[in-house]
Amino acid sequence: MSSSAAQRRLAVPRFAEAAVERARLQVVPRVRRRAPRVPFVILVTAVLLGGIVGLLLFNTSMQQAAFTGAALEERATVLEARQQTLTQELQDLRDPQRLGEEATAMGMVPAGPPAVVDLGSGEIVVEGEVASRDDALDVAPPEPVKPAVLSPEPEIRDVPAPATPATPGTAVAPGAAADQQLPTTDDPAATTTP
Repeated sequence: MSSSAAQRRLAVPRFAEAAVERARLQVVPRVRRRAPRVPFVILVTAVLLGGIVGLLLFNTSMQQAAFTGAALEERATVLEARQQTLTQELQDLRDPQRLGEEATAMGMVPAGPPAVVDLGSGEIVVEGEVASRDDALDVAPPEPVKPAVLSPEPEIRDVPAPATPATPGTAVAPGAAADQQLPTTDDPAATTTP
């Protein structure tokens, strides 16, 4: 037992020395490895292209939305104008003056006083009158009277004939200028200004 124990004691320090020697660190030269550039370039290019395409699609959709909004606003304006026109036409159709004129044109006349009947006895208490064409109302508005200031009486004035200039050597009698004919307005060649 002693010999094997002594061998074990000798073996343990050798084993420890070998482990210590193996555990010593040594400086190893660094191996520089470059990361592959191709996947990085592809990734950056894909991100840029995706951003540009996304921006173009966003811009296109915004333009389409703007065109749609402008078209809808124009349609709303047209429909609002149409509604105003229809409202005006409806007011014109409901005009009492127009209704009265159409009723008169169709031969309608206002009703006369109605008859009154006692429902209990069935007797006519008040006799009614039948309407006739003589009872028709004149629903046409009267013609407006034009004020006298707007239609004055025409004034007729005598205009003296213009004196014709005498040429040297020609004598014109004072009454001869009045006898000359004035040019008419129907002849465009005769109307000349001096």
